[in-house]
Amino acid sequence: MKRSSFFLLLITGAGFMWSQCTSPSTRNTTNFSPAITASDIQAHINFLASDSLQGRESGTEFEAMASDYIINAFESYGLTPKGDDGTFLQAFSINTARLNNPHASDDAEGERRTAQNVVAWLEGSSGSEEYVIIGAHYDHLGYGEFGSLYRGDTPRIHNGADDNASGTTGLLELAHYFAENQPKDNLLFLAFSGEEMGLLGSAHFVEEPTVDLSKAKAMINMDMIGRLTNEKLLIFGVGTTPKWPELAEAVNTDSLDLDLVDDGTGASDHTSFYYKNIPVLHYFTDTHSDYHRPSDDAEYIEEEGQALVVSHVARMIGALGELPKSELPFVEAPGEQRQSMQLNGPTLGVLPDYGYDGVGMRITGTNPGQPAQVAGLQSGDVIIGLGETRFEDIYGYMGALNSLSVGQKTTITILRDGNEITLDLNL
Repeated sequence: MKRSSFFLLLITGAGFMWSQCTSPSTRNTTNFSPAITASDIQAHINFLASDSLQGRESGTEFEAMASDYIINAFESYGLTPKGDDGTFLQAFSINTARLNNPHASDDAEGERRTAQNVVAWLEGSSGSEEYVIIGAHYDHLGYGEFGSLYRGDTPRIHNGADDNASGTTGLLELAHYFAENQPKDNLLFLAFSGEEMGLLGSAHFVEEPTVDLSKAKAMINMDMIGRLTNEKLLIFGVGTTPKWPELAEAVNTDSLDLDLVDDGTGASDHTSFYYKNIPVLHYFTDTHSDYHRPSDDAEYIEEEGQALVVSHVARMIGALGELPKSELPFVEAPGEQRQSMQLNGPTLGVLPDYGYDGVGMRITGTNPGQPAQVAGLQSGDVIIGLGETRFEDIYGYMGALNSLSVGQKTTITILRDGNEITLDLNL
């Protein structure tokens, strides 16, 4: 956790209106207030995470329904298309054979799909060619064929309210706010598809960008920002340029409990930009027991808390407008960085503490009936080994877990109250 003081940036003068307006129709984005409000957040999420979109799986008609909604909003706010051929869309292909076998070649036999990123531009007032990227993925798991932690026999819709209708809603709220309150910086808004299948949309964008990536000052990613608990906000990527920690604290006028993490990579789309040497931030309100399960529904979103998170992002964007790209040099984040954090093996049913920076992986809880709870793990335990494999962090944990099989019997080694304990584990 990083705590620093910085000059107080005078960016709150424009003000964030917190009036509670009547929730408009979820299809009538033109009526949304330009304020960042809990009611507008609820309206967006109620549509994006509704059963009618059937989980927004990449490359499906339901993904297209979600992208249409995003485009309609961007158009109503007056944003400019920056996708392919003068449109808001950027197409890329998915081969589902590679989802079951990441080492399969691109020409392996499998279902071929076309998915779409949504790309929009908002002109800033400075006249500079530099810009800030604001991103969130809008796809989810559909009925859970790929990536679900649900183990029931009957297929169920995975609505993905927190993951990541919440981040997509943050993207829309910021687009509307800055369309009415012109920022100094140009802003590039990116709604990614294919994230749940391996960061495919963002990986495609950085390899085939529709704008000059060399002009990007920074990339801010929002993924799972809908469940603020005890006002604790995790921000990853603060190790990717020196000013991030100071800026994050300076714009924290809502007195959120910031947990600042150096890592520039992880299981979300900021990773693709980190590997293009662009400073990144990832806003995140932590994991929960509904992650990648059918129970991740709109009723559990904390709209007022999400409004606080999105407002922090807005103030950060305002702060970046005071700084040229030259004052935000990219640096490699300390520690080992990974291309992804894909989990392809069995699951333990634990809730990781993503803000923990000690040895091993600390957990904040376990899911009922899952292997970790059955083995006797408790909130606060730090997992340091699976079987004969010891590891230093969450990346090592996931690598060790991926080497095991469902149904396998092994052991798990933990630290509890400073004592090392080894328990039997049945996967």
